[in-house]
Amino acid sequence: MNDLENIGIYIHIPFCKKKCKYCDFVSFDCEEKNIEKYVECLLKEIDEKSNELNAKNNFNNKVDTIYIGGGTPSIIDAKYIEKIIKKVFEKFNVLENAEITIEVNPGTVDENKLRKYFSSGINRLSIGLQSSNDEILKMLGRIHNYKQFIEVYDLARKVGFKNINVDLMIGLPNQSITDVEESLQKIIGINPEHVSVYSLIVEENTKMFELIENGDLELPSEELEREMYWKVKKTLENSDYKHYEISNFAKKGYKSKHNTNCWNQCQYLGFGISAHSYFNEIRYSNIDNLKQYIQNIESDNSIYNVIFHENQSKQDMMKEYMLLGLRKIDGVIISKFKEKFIDNPLYVFRNELNKLVNEELIEVLDNSIRLTDKGLDLANQVWTEFV
Repeated sequence: MNDLENIGIYIHIPFCKKKCKYCDFVSFDCEEKNIEKYVECLLKEIDEKSNELNAKNNFNNKVDTIYIGGGTPSIIDAKYIEKIIKKVFEKFNVLENAEITIEVNPGTVDENKLRKYFSSGINRLSIGLQSSNDEILKMLGRIHNYKQFIEVYDLARKVGFKNINVDLMIGLPNQSITDVEESLQKIIGINPEHVSVYSLIVEENTKMFELIENGDLELPSEELEREMYWKVKKTLENSDYKHYEISNFAKKGYKSKHNTNCWNQCQYLGFGISAHSYFNEIRYSNIDNLKQYIQNIESDNSIYNVIFHENQSKQDMMKEYMLLGLRKIDGVIISKFKEKFIDNPLYVFRNELNKLVNEELIEVLDNSIRLTDKGLDLANQVWTEFV
């Protein structure tokens, strides 16, 4: 590992006011009684991990991104977010220009919370809109309406946030192309710096899965979902948003640094239940049992919170680098692959690449390997080649 390589930090806040019908993330509603205890354990985990890294590795990596996700991080008292940020700054060498993001949902923040976020050093907000259609929001189980979203967005600008992402979902039950167009025009009208667009993935063990299985809701056809995707792509690109990753669009200078680092296979440390880490070619995560996580830390047995996933070989790393890189619209830069691994990806993956080129899913240019338009629609088939 390069001692000078920057790292990212991810903090998981697993609490929600109400779980959305499509959500498969590790999150809990009706757990307010555990919030304070959880944050105390989270702070202790940050302490322990930083001490362990310093003891083992003479740890001097600089932190260039901090991302607080969930769940709904904005559901907890702002004083806890302030404590978490303060602890990270105490225990790690955070760069002065680090990107520090928190996910917020309308209906869970007010001006006071936003001011505390801003003063603590958070400089990027990711707001979960999903749709400007209130009926669709209700169907999804969201706790807000479009008016509340606008109120939060305007407050964030008033407080001083100059880097805001807005989430939009497509491929939803009861959603039409017109709904998507209306949401897009409203988002473009308020001019956020970044837009993330996600197609609904129906996961088992969610309320949405149950409703669809029972015939209470019906998904749009695959053709309509793809039509929605291309409508989003063309509309945002025509409004000066660069499509830089399969689901992400940004104004110039506002790509998500945290996510981009992940797609570039950079290192990061995760804290909190179910948080994943990638460090020294090792991938591991924390358990997803809230009570067990707390109990293990309180009894000084935090080692039992860790689940080992893999110690990557060079071949594993190269495959993953290709898979992650082909999420980016610019694709895998051949010279950067060679710089990291010495080997040439055109030779290492000649069989896979030939197959994908013949299927017109990727194109190989002078210094890059990237998805074609057809590949954007069938990206899962491309990534499967590198699993």
